[in-house]
Amino acid sequence: MYSQNELDTVLTKQNWTLVNTKLLAKMISEFMYEDMISPQLVQEKDSYTIYDLRVSDKKSYTFHAIARQFDSYDVDWKSIRILENGNEVEGSAVGFLLDIKPLIGMSSETTAHLIKEISQTLIADVHLLNKRVSSDKLITEDYANLEGYMTGHPWITYNKGRIGFGYDDYLAYAPEHQNEVTLSWIGVSRQISSFQSIEELTFEKLVNYELNEQDRSKFQNILEEKTDDPSQYFMMPVHEWQWKNVLIQNFTEEIANQTIIPLGQSSDRYLPQQSIRTFVNKSNPNKHHVKLPMSILNTLVYRGLPAERTLIAPKITEFIKGIYEKDSFLKDECRVILPGEIASINVNHSYYNQLENAPYQYKEMLGVIFRESIYTYLEEGEQAITLAALLYEDHNGKPYIKSLIEKSGMSTEEWMTQFFDVTMKPLLHYLYQYGTVFSPHGQNTILVLKDSKPSRLAIKDFVDDVNISDQPFEELNYLTDELKDVLRSEPPEGLTQFIFTGLFICHLRYLSNILANGELMEEQNFWEKLAESILSYQARFPHLEERYKLFDFFKPTFTKLCLNRNRMVDEGYSVGEDRPHASEFGKVRNALSHYKKITK
Repeated sequence: MYSQNELDTVLTKQNWTLVNTKLLAKMISEFMYEDMISPQLVQEKDSYTIYDLRVSDKKSYTFHAIARQFDSYDVDWKSIRILENGNEVEGSAVGFLLDIKPLIGMSSETTAHLIKEISQTLIADVHLLNKRVSSDKLITEDYANLEGYMTGHPWITYNKGRIGFGYDDYLAYAPEHQNEVTLSWIGVSRQISSFQSIEELTFEKLVNYELNEQDRSKFQNILEEKTDDPSQYFMMPVHEWQWKNVLIQNFTEEIANQTIIPLGQSSDRYLPQQSIRTFVNKSNPNKHHVKLPMSILNTLVYRGLPAERTLIAPKITEFIKGIYEKDSFLKDECRVILPGEIASINVNHSYYNQLENAPYQYKEMLGVIFRESIYTYLEEGEQAITLAALLYEDHNGKPYIKSLIEKSGMSTEEWMTQFFDVTMKPLLHYLYQYGTVFSPHGQNTILVLKDSKPSRLAIKDFVDDVNISDQPFEELNYLTDELKDVLRSEPPEGLTQFIFTGLFICHLRYLSNILANGELMEEQNFWEKLAESILSYQARFPHLEERYKLFDFFKPTFTKLCLNRNRMVDEGYSVGEDRPHASEFGKVRNALSHYKKITK
């Protein structure tokens, strides 16, 4: 039977129980944060509180949790007990979902789809249990390989749903399996496609850099055999899964008319990163990282490439890098790294594009973005890791960050002070000085280490996550209408939210938990260090005082953005013409509002 060996080895009763219990704790924590469930406080102990969630007259969940800053809760997975009719019973993540369905008003349709996403997440979690690598060893792992050990989005509970993949696809393409792949290439008529790039980069230069002479010759010969004028075709890579499951079925007419021509596989081998659709070249790490559409549903959205952003990607790169080149603070002091999306190819579908209000995933099926490799920016002795790596804990419970701090020879306080300094300065400068913000979550933000110490920051994924202020800032006056039409323009709190929620809520609150639970740093000290880093930047640039009030990280509350609620309550699995955004529900108390008074 197919995959019997994998299933016999990995999918054991012990493993299944463990991943279910850990995911159950995460679900309780995040659903409490998003105000979807309201457990009752039973008893307060010295170091934790006992809560009880009654899901029916006959069934309840009791557990220990620590109330954290930002209205968060850290639930101890080992403490969870489930009572039904007075007897303790085994629980499961899916069982909990069914139990709370009537409490939160979730539809049966949404619940059914979510059961599938959670089940596939659990399968991935079971496989990740077998990757038993200690944090001490993992801190020396290469950037591209390190991605294969990550466990997914820390906030979204169905974070590895990957709807569209079969189990065979999962084993072949999921990043945790670290299978190197080759990319398939196609020739696309220039009549149905477009090529965009930064200034001075031509399509010919790009292809000569990405493909070796043998591959170029092989592909060129195929085009000469099948077309009258090969010069009227672009060569572009596609993912094998996308080709087999989406492109053949949806671009059948173009394949029949030979405006799309299969060319075969190139020689280089690539490793998928956490997003699944972005690939690092392992044959030559200095070559570009390749971002390809994959029409699978994962963490709220289909992972395609939106046409309007694919088309504008190189110009967004020129905009972001243009700021950097003219700003000595960013360039000479922060020495921030900005791996640019320097070229793209987009292919619109001839029929779906004529369809008004078509579901967005049908307009994101075929394209490619080439991003500069992080390796081309690293200096001697530097090591790159995503911020997500800092949340890793090994099978013995040792945090990755603890191993880093130990190897650095610094105290936790010294290391975190340097971390906040390196991380916050460039993000704040782009926001305050230029009204421009990134979405600095754990995958987009790269920490560059030297001697295991925070040294520099790298920020990627401009095309999806760069946003600008709606205020009349002089620094934004020169933006073209083309850029303004694509970049999201946000009011002050909306723009501030990209850092507040994208970094503080989506990443730092989990890092704070890890440090507190490991007795490395008290939670209060952690957030005080963050506040000090913001205030230190603000003292450095007093001329921006009015903008500090506009983009205020110290106000008492922010609108609470919710990611699980979006799927479970608000949007369900309906698909409209636009990608879904985080739900807004209530307010979250801002821990930094207290530290402003202490640290000034």
